[in-house]
Amino acid sequence: MRPLVFLLACFLVPLGFAAEAAPVPKNPAGDPVYQARLADFGEAAYAQQVEKLISTYETATGRKLVPGAKKKVGLKVYTDSGPGMATPVPLVKGVIAALERRGFDSKDIFLVGLNALRLRMTGYLPSLSSGRTPFKDHPVYVLESNRYYDPVWFYDSPLPQRFDPIFAEKQTQDSPNSSTKDEDRKSFLATPLFLDADFWINLPVYTDHPTLGINGALVNATLWNASNTARFFRSPANAPAAVAEMSAIPELRQTWVFTLASLEHYQFIGGPFFNSLYTVNEPVIWLSNDPVIMDSLMRDRINSHRKQSGFEPVDEEIRTLEFAETLGVGSTHTKNAKIIRVD
Repeated sequence: MRPLVFLLACFLVPLGFAAEAAPVPKNPAGDPVYQARLADFGEAAYAQQVEKLISTYETATGRKLVPGAKKKVGLKVYTDSGPGMATPVPLVKGVIAALERRGFDSKDIFLVGLNALRLRMTGYLPSLSSGRTPFKDHPVYVLESNRYYDPVWFYDSPLPQRFDPIFAEKQTQDSPNSSTKDEDRKSFLATPLFLDADFWINLPVYTDHPTLGINGALVNATLWNASNTARFFRSPANAPAAVAEMSAIPELRQTWVFTLASLEHYQFIGGPFFNSLYTVNEPVIWLSNDPVIMDSLMRDRINSHRKQSGFEPVDEEIRTLEFAETLGVGSTHTKNAKIIRVD
């Protein structure tokens, strides 16, 4: 077994691998955030700007996003707040087109999501009425099917209970804990992204979250990418540390090439439940391999909109981003953030 047990003072590694000190970012501002503006939210505008962003990233880093030994690439989408607050389909189609131009076959570009119903409601799985989906040529892995977790890869901590992650707060009310103690401790990781693919791209959507602070790049790559993670919402103080610790798993980080986020819609209060009254849209796409700086920039935006609407800022006691920074995942220093415009 390879339990991924973590102490905040140590770097999270599978048992049997040598522990390494968490790397401290050399630049306090973190890696740059590449930014492109959209003329509109249509497929053509997305395709054009996604290509610009990826090409700029390839030139800056010297890394070409071409097929490697595994000849596969994964896309982690977010659909778990339901219609209205899901990864935009035109964004995903633009990313797929860019990858196909770089040599990937359609069948080797797979999508990963958490819940079948919400993947279907948001267009990623075929409609039950029409049987149609824009992603019919691409495998879609539904994590709640439990087909994509490997028993030798898990995050281990002594916290309770499996329930639907988004609606856990209501589902856990007056509900007995029927799982075993061993099951309670483990969140199995979705291995296709870091074992089956040459690399994977994180495609989150941003909302606030009462337990995690910001529901975005870090959370989409961690809690919404593993099993049995609703248990953390029974012990909310542990959830931020869990996100940070899981985001520092070396195998996950090595294949996580970057995060690409559209600000076509984001929500500043009431999340992760979708509420159109508290949503904002900006014709902007960001790309960065620093998920912490992206989430930190969005926290600033969310707090700004909260202030304008008379709400309190995101609870400063929620230290998800600061924990991740401590582990070397990225930077929270938004005042020094380097934003590079590509349009």
